[in-house]
Amino acid sequence: MNKHIVRAGAALATVLLATAAQAQVAGTFSVRIGATHIAPQVRSGDLSAPSFPGTRVDVDPASALTGGLNYMLTDHWAIDVPIGLPFKHSFYGDGAIAGVGKVGETKVLPATVFAQYRFGEANASFRPYLGLGVTYAKFFKERTTATLNALSGGTPANPTTADIDDRFGLTPQVGFVYNFNERWFVDAAYYKSFLKTRTHLSSGQSVSIRLNPNVFAVGIGYRF
Repeated sequence: MNKHIVRAGAALATVLLATAAQAQVAGTFSVRIGATHIAPQVRSGDLSAPSFPGTRVDVDPASALTGGLNYMLTDHWAIDVPIGLPFKHSFYGDGAIAGVGKVGETKVLPATVFAQYRFGEANASFRPYLGLGVTYAKFFKERTTATLNALSGGTPANPTTADIDDRFGLTPQVGFVYNFNERWFVDAAYYKSFLKTRTHLSSGQSVSIRLNPNVFAVGIGYRF
């Protein structure tokens, strides 16, 4: 009787180990949900004339509910696509107009596709990875404030509006996956998008902004 129990236990353990070993191999698809924080590292150009010399802007950080899709092409190479809600960033006066407060805001939806290389064996619990992606930043719902109107000559009847160019940027990434079991895992990553855009005002002025944000993402995932 004991021999049968031992044999059954060994068989079950073998099945479980085999399942775990298949958890991260080629053809595996996974989803995750979590949060992402974007912290722009701003280098603003000067607002074009007519303006005070050194008129610049700064951009505050933003967080949003996000997730992602991942597909293992091989035991080591994967395609990863972060998805989520738009981020809302506010713009503030800087340089010659530092201290004037908020001058505008925008929503942005960064669409990124990563190629990832995962280190370690396919059945390892902890797998660090490196990624390289391309990001397309879509800016929309740009809004300005009364402060910007006062600075640019806008009026309540004819307010100064803003439009931000959508741009592509290169995005390197480093992160890790920790597997709780063959299905559930946590994914954490840091990446940096090298992104420069330009804001155009209806007054005819414009300002270039190098954003280059630091991005921190974490999520709980399920593997199919």
